[in-house]
Amino acid sequence: MRRLGAWKLAVVAGWLALSGAQCHRSWLIQPPALPAAANLEQIIQTVNQNNLQIHSFSSAQAEMSLEGLWGSLRGPLAFQRPKRFRFQGGTLVTGPEVDLGSNDELFWFWMRRSAQRAVFYCRHDRFQESPLRQVLPIGPDGLVEALGIQPLDPGLPHQGPFPTKSGALEVRTLRETPAGPMTKITLIDPGRGAIAAQYVFDSQGQLVASSVVQEFRRDPLSGLTMARKLELQAPLAGFRMKLDLGTVHINRLPSQSETLWSLPRYEDYPWVDLSQPVSAGVASSGG
Repeated sequence: MRRLGAWKLAVVAGWLALSGAQCHRSWLIQPPALPAAANLEQIIQTVNQNNLQIHSFSSAQAEMSLEGLWGSLRGPLAFQRPKRFRFQGGTLVTGPEVDLGSNDELFWFWMRRSAQRAVFYCRHDRFQESPLRQVLPIGPDGLVEALGIQPLDPGLPHQGPFPTKSGALEVRTLRETPAGPMTKITLIDPGRGAIAAQYVFDSQGQLVASSVVQEFRRDPLSGLTMARKLELQAPLAGFRMKLDLGTVHINRLPSQSETLWSLPRYEDYPWVDLSQPVSAGVASSGG
């Protein structure tokens, strides 16, 4: 695998400089989940021991903001493996503004102020060709991966771990994607044994996407750990999302949760299949 450029490592170093002191203080509270000289096998085992036990989670009051489209929106958020996700956000003044969801077969997106009044939907296997990528270049699968709760695949070509000045452990992975080979840098918080940041670079060394955890939460009932606050970016697409999950309940979904995973209906907003050319207006939004 080609060596990473110095500027690329500087991106990671910048995150470490900003977050290292805060993480270091938290490591002193409890014994580290990983030994100081942890090898790759130990890292994968520790991360997966936590992540594979997270089958679902929910929050009654999550907060999401997407730069350029809306301000801060709040509402319930829920997730269930493998692909079920739902966020219904709005404000106290205007009411519901956004409905972003996914089930095992398809995903959907509704925005009250969209120039084209519709509930846009598309099958997961057609997302790459969907015009929704102009608005949300990180799809449902990417969003779940950004949360840091996906297991680390021991079958992928990983390199490391590499120690960092802050104490985080860096793992590099070469990934083959529809867009070509990508290099992923994953930073592990050894105090929690959890994924703290992820950076994906294309074959030219450009940063394609990043996810940085700003705060973790350990669920008191399950004892499992996951991100509470994080920031996602896709610089080439001008995409930046901040997500605050609030009080996350791991492996506890609200009652009647099955209704969460159904394609919703909104009055005067017909369903529009994003695989059809007529839906190209999804990229526009009203004021």
